[in-house]
Amino acid sequence: MSPPERLRIAGGAVHDPANGVDGEVRDVCIENGRIVESLPPDAPRLDARGMIVMPGGVDIHAHFASSACNHARRVLPEEHAADPVRAPALLEGEGPPRSGTGGTVPSTFSTGYRYAGLGYTTAFDAAVAPLMARHSHAELDDTPILDAGFFVLMGNDEYLLRLIDAGERDRARDYAAWLLGATGGYAIKIVNPGGIEAWKAGQRNLTELDQPLAGRRATPRAILETLADAANALRLPHPVHIHCNNLGRPGNAATTLATMDALSGRRAHFTHLQFHAYGGEGGRWASGAAAVIERINAHPEFSADVGQVMFGPATTLTADGPVEYLLQAASGRKWVNIDVELETGCGIVPFSYREKIAVSTLQWAVGLELFLLAKDPWRVVLSTDHPNGGSFLSYPALIRLLMDRSARDEALKAANPKLLAGSALADGLAREYTLNEVAIVTRAGPARLLGLRHKGHLGPGADADVTVYARDPDIAKMFATPRYVIKAGRLVVEEGQLRRAPRGSRLHLRPGYDPAVLRDLRRHFEAFSTVSFDNYAVREVPGPPLEITG
Repeated sequence: MSPPERLRIAGGAVHDPANGVDGEVRDVCIENGRIVESLPPDAPRLDARGMIVMPGGVDIHAHFASSACNHARRVLPEEHAADPVRAPALLEGEGPPRSGTGGTVPSTFSTGYRYAGLGYTTAFDAAVAPLMARHSHAELDDTPILDAGFFVLMGNDEYLLRLIDAGERDRARDYAAWLLGATGGYAIKIVNPGGIEAWKAGQRNLTELDQPLAGRRATPRAILETLADAANALRLPHPVHIHCNNLGRPGNAATTLATMDALSGRRAHFTHLQFHAYGGEGGRWASGAAAVIERINAHPEFSADVGQVMFGPATTLTADGPVEYLLQAASGRKWVNIDVELETGCGIVPFSYREKIAVSTLQWAVGLELFLLAKDPWRVVLSTDHPNGGSFLSYPALIRLLMDRSARDEALKAANPKLLAGSALADGLAREYTLNEVAIVTRAGPARLLGLRHKGHLGPGADADVTVYARDPDIAKMFATPRYVIKAGRLVVEEGQLRRAPRGSRLHLRPGYDPAVLRDLRRHFEAFSTVSFDNYAVREVPGPPLEITG
């Protein structure tokens, strides 16, 4: 029997908000990949005196392991040439290091290396078409270090829409449960409910909650209610993950508020909220952040990630094909429209957010307003909707903006103020995030919203995912270059250099359902699908499904 693997992280200032620890100097003890209460005095030590210790980062919403991401890489050969990624100098015996490419949509190995280099150890791809789940699992197999999973797109699924038309909401719940298990997914994702199917069928889009799909009874409201109720009835660890109708359009805050009204009293997560928080009338742009975040503040059953826009290059990549069509028409940039024959859609448009462009500045300001006006950081967490609002590599710069008002003020001076009239940020928001609040929005909060009980904290029994930062007056530099990163008890980053790249684990669910739903589902496949029912499900998902405890 091999001896236990132990490590004592000694003397660091620990920020573990899930356990009420706010900068206390204490030891963190690790044994066999878990946090433990104590260790023998002779256990190996990592000297963290003068440093900051936090749980490993958890990214609740990004796009890095879908078929759409792979198409985006193909569309962006110029990024491959501009940002080649050399194979890291891993320690001997730690597996073959792999080279790759960077840019806004890095290759698989580069994604894992770069997330770990920021101190992130868990991440979720937020939009995977069910039929392409095998592809996503293959990408995650090649994405080292991260414990990872994905959300399954359902809000424009043909079979689900048929069930909603027929008023079969219980059967829709069973279908959603089967689909999560069949794909090896983790949560239910809705994108532009009904709007993608309408667009594919030539109806243009759906812009109102009670606007039906042509020839159907199903409406965005019915889709939202059906899937929100399904997630809650199935006791899924994460509620339905919602990308509202009318993303990116001026005045869309009204749609977002109407969606929240429709789901009042139900658990729901509103994703990349910044893209859904624009005020204005008659096509004019303005901030609608104050009204939107006020609604989140008032409803403890709701949560959100921000989807912050950061100035610089991005790649807009979404199942919301209609919005990408409008973006490419307005920008004149190259684009790709794919997946229209799947259970969803997809559009890809390379983009750049610039300080001198008034709309870009407004989007940047709206995101910061959501962060700074949020009363509960446990329910409003950090994201850039990578790569839509900017790369996950911009997280350190975003953290500096949250922690340092002077940095925000300097950025405002360089930005185009044309659309900022009435903006809370332009009027002056004095709030500055503390280190503990940063630990909440990047670690403890996302883990709690995802229902990951062993993530995002440093209490006994937690996964031993730990990040150690050397203090630096430059906040962005500090968060960009952790001194040490521990993944499942193993040092993967030492002295700021990646040294090990172990495989991460797969985070997936297999909810129970009434098998009677399969008889009609099989008939549907036989009548309408080019893929046989027996070949549809992913047969070999790595690791056991997580237990659903409610």
